[in-house]
Amino acid sequence: MMKKQVVVTGAAGFIGGHLLERLINDGFDCTGIDDMSAGHPELLPQHVQDRIIQYDFAHEEFLKIVSDADVIYHLAAIPRVSYSVEEPHKTFITNVQKTEALLNAILKSKARLVFASSSSVYGNTINLPTPESDVGLFKQMSPYAMQKLMCEMLIKMYSNLYNLDAVSLRFFNVFGPRQLGSSAYAQAIAAWLTAIHEKTSLRSDGDGTQLRDMCFVSNVVDALVLAGEFNQKFSGETFNVGTGNKISNNQILEILKNRYGDLNITHAPVRAGDVAATHADISNIESVLNYKPQISTTQGIDLTANWYDSHYKAKEL
Repeated sequence: MMKKQVVVTGAAGFIGGHLLERLINDGFDCTGIDDMSAGHPELLPQHVQDRIIQYDFAHEEFLKIVSDADVIYHLAAIPRVSYSVEEPHKTFITNVQKTEALLNAILKSKARLVFASSSSVYGNTINLPTPESDVGLFKQMSPYAMQKLMCEMLIKMYSNLYNLDAVSLRFFNVFGPRQLGSSAYAQAIAAWLTAIHEKTSLRSDGDGTQLRDMCFVSNVVDALVLAGEFNQKFSGETFNVGTGNKISNNQILEILKNRYGDLNITHAPVRAGDVAATHADISNIESVLNYKPQISTTQGIDLTANWYDSHYKAKEL
């Protein structure tokens, strides 16, 4: 039996790197693509780095590679809600226009598309846990959220019109090892662990009661692989990917205090585009794809902190 040929866009990024490593270790014939504008290939094992080609995912040379693929995992994007508020046009070009070019290239092949969407499409919903059906027009609170929804709609239309085999996975709040926290747009756990190890203050937005479905990265990789390997054709369906549980920012800070002692916390206003709560209803992906999160949020925080401890210790040597 021939190995499946798979392509991962955004392969030097946080989630993309974990996915590419898993696929290589599972024996797939893999090609990773990343323009290196935000990726960190140096954090990946060498055998994973060796599979990554530096290309924009809408470059014509990359689009030729698509024709030979069996599965394309499209994770490349300009992420972060707050950055999209500052740069709506720049993020639209990459997140929507270039994705549409990729869709057109996939139509010339028989590849399956697994698209990385976001729970931000739900906006500031009060329906918790949130089912896939809760998404609606004009509820999105940031350009990033609207861009992800536009891509989902394009994918669904292409599936209906052109028989595209495609599925969208709505990631909730993903965290884990190799997620760096030095950027102003960094995810909270990564930002806080970075601040702890660099002995700077931890920025906490709002009153800390915001609730998040924090999903460890290996759970997300499991969902991606399950979608890529599903034995039935997709028609633009969407699935939530989370834990089905929620935790507050204050609770996360307490976990970090128990591990590291007193923290220097600086309070700041809520960032534009942020929502009060995320909490995934994962019953759909559980029943259809047999997805089950294996790592709890508290286990994941411990594993992530272990990586940060090792990472900073190595930097000191």
